[in-house]
Amino acid sequence: MARAVKTQRKAINTALAWAVGLLIFFPILWTILTSFKTEAQAISDPPVFLFFDWTLENYAVVQERSNYMRFLWNSVIIAGGSTILGTIIAIPAAWSMAFVPSKRTKDILLWMLSTKMLPAVGVLYPIYLLFIKLGWLDSRVGLIIVLMLINLPIIVWMLYTYFREIPGEILEAARMDGASLREEILYVLTPMAVPGIASTILLNIILAWNEPFWTLNLTAAKAAPLTAFIASYSSPEGLFYAKLSAASVMAIAPILIMGWFSQKQLVRGLTFGAVK
Repeated sequence: MARAVKTQRKAINTALAWAVGLLIFFPILWTILTSFKTEAQAISDPPVFLFFDWTLENYAVVQERSNYMRFLWNSVIIAGGSTILGTIIAIPAAWSMAFVPSKRTKDILLWMLSTKMLPAVGVLYPIYLLFIKLGWLDSRVGLIIVLMLINLPIIVWMLYTYFREIPGEILEAARMDGASLREEILYVLTPMAVPGIASTILLNIILAWNEPFWTLNLTAAKAAPLTAFIASYSSPEGLFYAKLSAASVMAIAPILIMGWFSQKQLVRGLTFGAVK
């Protein structure tokens, strides 16, 4: 009896998990399907789901109208650059908080996290003026620094959580063997925390890749990433849903593919230290 109840609960949980997963994935699926429709089919009422005349016209129009590879390259440089810079800064910071904590360590962590609650529009004006003065407006360097700063609290928090799961005695043993601080972090701590660092890097790339507010307000054309590429299909003449969907699919495809192939590493990192 107990076994039957357990099996039934497992089946219910599996069904609920699939239902939630499909509910989350449905907007992406609908965007992909809409990208293969004509504009008339995209706005038809009632909407058509699978039975329509599939076409690649929207992708051809998007390719002719925009230099997709330039937007893609900007996204790769900006997301990758902000992630690398943020990780370089966050690893020593998380190390110090995890292994050399002070009375104010928790207060500092909470303060860092509280900065994520600040509305971005509240600091747009001063940052915009600062970028003009520094000549960083519509530049990759400016966006790399901004995205690194806004995601740095999350990087530090995640790395701090992972580092705390590593026994401090191992680092003490390395110091007793004559390891310097740099060697301790590079050759002892970092290899042991590879799953956590990898998941942190993957999450930061996703956050930087999908950031719309700063990329739209601090770029025009030269450094515009794929978020600006999508926004360019919203015009005063109206929304062209099929072409907008095609542009969206082209923008999210690289990050979806990366997430699909790295999902095992991401899950491994997110559960790092969960089971002793």
